[in-house]
Amino acid sequence: MDETKREEIAGRLRAAREQAGLSQGQVARILDYQRPTISEIEAGRRKTSAEEIARLAEIYDVSIDWLINDKAAMTDPKVELAARELGKLKSDDLEMVLKLLRTLKKK
Repeated sequence: MDETKREEIAGRLRAAREQAGLSQGQVARILDYQRPTISEIEAGRRKTSAEEIARLAEIYDVSIDWLINDKAAMTDPKVELAARELGKLKSDDLEMVLKLLRTLKKK
């Protein structure tokens, strides 16, 4: 894997962890790793196995495809994560968020 690809995956891993509301320390405890290991993964300085990617996708509630797919790199990770979170809302709550977004867009 080339360095650019590893950095793209690292960025999506970091974005997914943040969206999941987890600290590096919390993820390290879940995986029984040291916190610096998570930091190294998110910085793209540590190679990550397929098993680790699968486990991180499960922890962060994102797809493996989103974490590693080149096409996903063309979309802002924050937008992808926001869309996933919006998909989990009840209909009434989603309508309220959309109304808020329309109001913000007008400003």
